Amino acid sequence: MMKIFYKTLIFIILTYTLHACHVGRYFYFNVADADDFKKFPQSEIKTSGIPFKFVSTENRPDIQLPSYLKNSGYQNLSQFIEEHKSLSFIIIRNDSILYEDYFDGYDEESVVSSFSVSKVFISALTGISIDKGKIQSVNDSVTLYIPSLRGKGLKSVTIKQLLDMRSGIAFEEGYKSPFSEMAKYYYGLNLNKYVDDLEMKETPDSAYDYVSVNSQLLAMAIENAWEMPLPEILEKELWQPIGMEYDASWNLDSKKHQTVKAFCCLNARTRDFAKFGRLYLNKGNWEGMQIISNDWVKTSLSIHNNSIDSQGYPYSYNWRVLESGDFFAKGILGQFIYVNPSKNIIIVRTGKSTDDVHWPKFFTAVCSQL
Repeated sequence: MMKIFYKTLIFIILTYTLHACHVGRYFYFNVADADDFKKFPQSEIKTSGIPFKFVSTENRPDIQLPSYLKNSGYQNLSQFIEEHKSLSFIIIRNDSILYEDYFDGYDEESVVSSFSVSKVFISALTGISIDKGKIQSVNDSVTLYIPSLRGKGLKSVTIKQLLDMRSGIAFEEGYKSPFSEMAKYYYGLNLNKYVDDLEMKETPDSAYDYVSVNSQLLAMAIENAWEMPLPEILEKELWQPIGMEYDASWNLDSKKHQTVKAFCCLNARTRDFAKFGRLYLNKGNWEGMQIISNDWVKTSLSIHNNSIDSQGYPYSYNWRVLESGDFFAKGILGQFIYVNPSKNIIIVRTGKSTDDVHWPKFFTAVCSQL
């Protein structure tokens, strides 16, 4: 009887640890994957029921593999995309679908997790908040909008510095350690509590340091400024006005606390992610309605600091910006929204992994032949 008692006790302790401790949850769920939208509680984002649809055409161009891959052994574009662990891939020019394919059982109705691609949605909502006077300026201290941060040494951190990843806040971004702050924020159950423990590492604006907590703070500031949950703001100001085809969702830290994991975890369909790219392609205008101010989009897509990401791309308001004028949003596992304004091209790729492919180089090469 005692053996049964101790086995039961150990089982209860392990079960509690897995569900209450972020380290336990890290090992239980393992590292992030494309199905993570199924693992966490969510807040729904509804469509308006009046969708905008890209034009499907039978006269699609024969898009070849980029020239630098001619001797790679791949027969065609689709084989390369599929064999490098893609789940969806779409190319749109002038609102017409030139290429669209899905892999590994996915189709146009399949939900995909955006991971850090969600950060450009936070950037857009920041711009809309300023356009509508909810937030006064990018130069405002974040503590004006998150009172719990006052008196903790973060007064000099501005909205702009959060957008450009130049806040100076101490945060360990590592994805492979269960003891990193990234793991705690991703698998933990109380984001508000974790935010209250933040400290500074260096003087704000002294250096680029990509840490996801910056986007989390932006989202919390936006919610407080609007006095509304973030998914409701996204639904009202973006999702419905630009005619998304499908409902979406945003993962929460827990059912109890209901805090959006805004640094990641916006879950939607490939075509709808492409529509967001179209909004920025058209300088914030959607069918004659200015959703985000032209000035905000222009600043977002300009190189206005010396922030450079790990692949050497300038980083601006959560976008990567090329000197050619192309720009893209990027998430782990190779989630991308890539836009080439000179040719009116939008590319969205989602996947199970980047699979060691330099996808921005690939997108640029594909655009060059269209």
